[in-house]
Amino acid sequence: MASAEEQAADIICFPECFVPGYRAEETNTPVDSEWMEQAWAQIDAQAGELGIMVILGTEHIREDRKPMISARVTNADGACVGFQDKVELDPSEEPIYVAGNERRLFQCGDVNFGIVICHEGWRYPETVRWAARQGAQVIFHPHFEIIEDPNHKPAQFADPSNTFHEKAAMCRAAENTCFYATVNCALAGSTTTSAVIDPEGTLIAHQPYGE
Repeated sequence: MASAEEQAADIICFPECFVPGYRAEETNTPVDSEWMEQAWAQIDAQAGELGIMVILGTEHIREDRKPMISARVTNADGACVGFQDKVELDPSEEPIYVAGNERRLFQCGDVNFGIVICHEGWRYPETVRWAARQGAQVIFHPHFEIIEDPNHKPAQFADPSNTFHEKAAMCRAAENTCFYATVNCALAGSTTTSAVIDPEGTLIAHQPYGE
């Protein structure tokens, strides 16, 4: 967050479930709600101190239900303005998480933005279309990838020999005429990286794979 603020960023977006970490079936251990609240409070305080908006990939637990995959948005004044829960779960997530049921927009200055999380951004174009139709100029796409081959390294963004995912991100931007910011952890073997794509579907910038 401090590094982003030093580079004059107004918004920083973290990958899916960055706090407390993405659960696989072998890590299906409940997270202490008090610990989570303390973590959020620290992030909110830092956002207010730095004057930067934060999109945090996290979990969101409602009542006594299973956790939701979510993005928690904190304003530059340190106030939490709400959550975007993941509506379309990957089938592998269904034993662990419960799906959300609504979508919303957020605002940073004059910029309206929406959030789609991982699987729903890759395979459910209507999630991005909804935000664009409501006036979003930017769609943030926090995601997390379970690595299958740690030695894999794409030669270029949207490498023809790579998976469809980065090509889908370019489609989401072009078909909705909006900016698309997709955000992954920097893991060895990732088939996707963090990138920003313009409304023409053209790559503006991306993070080198694994860095």
